[in-house]
Amino acid sequence: MHTDLSASGHPLGDTVAAFAWLILLLPLLGFVANGLLSLTAAAQPGPADPSAGHGHGDAHHGDAHAHDAHDTGHDHHPARHPAAKWVSLIGPGVLAAAFGLALATFLAMRGAGDAMHAPFVLTLFDWIPTGALQIPVALQLDPLSMVMVLIITGIGTLIHLFSVGYMQDDPGYPRYFAYLNLFVFFMLLLVLGASYPLMFIGWEGVGLCSYLLIGFWFTEEANANAGKKAFIVNRIGDFGFLVAMFLLFANLGTLSYTGVAAGAAGFEMGGALVTTICLFLFLGATGKSAQMPLYVWLPDAMAGPTPVSALIHAATMVTAGVYMIARSATLFSMAPAAQLTVAVVGALTAVFAATIGLKQWDIKKVLAYSTVSQLGYMFVGVGVGAYTAGVFHLMTHAFFKALLFLGSGSVIYAMHQAYHATHAHADAQDMRNMGGLRRFMPITSTLMWIATLAIGGIPPFSGFFSKDEILAAVFARTHHSTLAEATWLGLPGSVVLYAVYALGLAAALMTAVYMTRMMLYTFHGPNRTGTAEQGHLREAPWIMTGPLVVLGVLSAVGGFLNLPALVGGGMSEILHHWLEPVVGEGTLRVTLGEAAHLSHATEYALIGTAVAIAVGGIALAWTRLKPAELVPAAESPAEQGIERTLLNKWYVDEAYDRTVVQPTLGVSRTVLWKGLDAGIIDGLFVNGAGFLARGLGWLGSQLQTGRIGTYAWVLVLGAVSVLAGFSFR
Repeated sequence: MHTDLSASGHPLGDTVAAFAWLILLLPLLGFVANGLLSLTAAAQPGPADPSAGHGHGDAHHGDAHAHDAHDTGHDHHPARHPAAKWVSLIGPGVLAAAFGLALATFLAMRGAGDAMHAPFVLTLFDWIPTGALQIPVALQLDPLSMVMVLIITGIGTLIHLFSVGYMQDDPGYPRYFAYLNLFVFFMLLLVLGASYPLMFIGWEGVGLCSYLLIGFWFTEEANANAGKKAFIVNRIGDFGFLVAMFLLFANLGTLSYTGVAAGAAGFEMGGALVTTICLFLFLGATGKSAQMPLYVWLPDAMAGPTPVSALIHAATMVTAGVYMIARSATLFSMAPAAQLTVAVVGALTAVFAATIGLKQWDIKKVLAYSTVSQLGYMFVGVGVGAYTAGVFHLMTHAFFKALLFLGSGSVIYAMHQAYHATHAHADAQDMRNMGGLRRFMPITSTLMWIATLAIGGIPPFSGFFSKDEILAAVFARTHHSTLAEATWLGLPGSVVLYAVYALGLAAALMTAVYMTRMMLYTFHGPNRTGTAEQGHLREAPWIMTGPLVVLGVLSAVGGFLNLPALVGGGMSEILHHWLEPVVGEGTLRVTLGEAAHLSHATEYALIGTAVAIAVGGIALAWTRLKPAELVPAAESPAEQGIERTLLNKWYVDEAYDRTVVQPTLGVSRTVLWKGLDAGIIDGLFVNGAGFLARGLGWLGSQLQTGRIGTYAWVLVLGAVSVLAGFSFR
């Protein structure tokens, strides 16, 4: 291991940043340790049918059935895994240590001042030193990677702590934490790697870990299928990422971030080559960050444990595409058509997913489609060249979405405990079976309301500032920008941007409606869990509630990290100034060399519009929805009309099944299996060779009669044939 010469003279070379490789190593060591502990046997065997109870994809479904299988008439918990204490220390411990080291590195970077305009590249060892392709394993510390590392390790630590309480009774406890630690390792590699190939290794690694964690309870076919769906859909996007890397290397001869940024100056502004590269990069981001049309895997990711959903949706995998575009700001700022494509797809995804969230009953599915919608907002931000705004929303979304998912996990945990105590088997994730839970879970209710106000865009909560900054950036770029001067499918760029802005407002309205709906049906009105169950409803243990409190504070005040200049005074645009060395040049290129500017009157009008829409959405849901009239899921009538369409997610999965999955299976079954494999390979070559051998054997057996007269005649005929051959030459 050695430090790159270019980094030796950097001010960070003599600080704790020189040990940044430990941030990667710690979760990897956690994976190894917990993986070894997972090989030890569980304290007691599970039920006769290990797949029982995982139908809804959450840990305590299985626990409840396991309890029933060994019930002796007393409420009890199964014995924990014998290595659980060590796992509970190692799993969160390595993440906490990594976060501490990341925080120390961040402080060192703050102290470096203007020196951080040049990235600190730490080369660990050579990886591919072949001819023109020189790819070392190197880490790049700059303001963008540091923001991502702090989010991943900080939010990841809280999710690991929550998991200690949530997954405590699961027989796969060490395996769960091994996967979780490995997931964080690959995500850190993705954001710390100093080149696109290293990003791709992390990119594929989080895809592998998502497969393992989404299908954690693999004995249930639905869970295993959800893991496979996530893995396969992401391969489509990964193809685009690979093609983009091939094009970059073929034209620039390098794949390091610094090399690509320097070489991109030779590309033609708005040229076909840079546009093609950016579109292929966006295809990769579309798969990983669940944008249309490759979003379909993310809602099914709910099959995994709830803390996994929080990690995937809030702090890691789905934000990778946004990070990749921000990291490639130099390239995207030179391709206005590609940028408009990113913004349009993001806006359409935000609206489309929000419509589906309006009618979901599973509390985790509401949050899943909310994530898809909010990711659309992030892509709108980075798509219009407001890279700081996109990263800002990525950060605030990590705060409030982690809180919402972990809060829903606490609700599901409480519901399972109540249903287990009464031996009921209702769906603990269906909001129709909840209601009135604020009386039993006041802390969780209050904290989730903070997150709801944040995602709804109510000031002064964090989501208001980041969402408003994105919408303001879109509006500002409708004039005096490369996007406004470009065309997209024949439409003027300014017209496209106005449409994107309108779609953003529509998505904001629906977000406020469906999030308020979720909170009303879960925490307000009469309780629908059941009379017997009400006595067992209570707050989750503090190992689970504590992380919610921290996330609640971040959700409330996180927006102050990048206050607009209009209201921030001396505390304004902190994140903007921090990220300027990485994305500042690309941002200015989009705005024609001048910072985007709106008059104070326009800014106040945009803020007022955003607040009015958020308040209007909450008021609409509050006045129109009647939690008191809701009945439990078992008694609810079937939805009809548009409600049924939204409940069934616009039948997109069914359309994919009919147009892609079933035709592929049909070709595979008829042509490849029955025709090629069974017909030609097995039938003609394998079995045909056997038939030929048997035929020759039969012919030989007919000649071997054992009669001397027959042999004599054959000898005579053979001799005559030979003589005849010589005679007629």
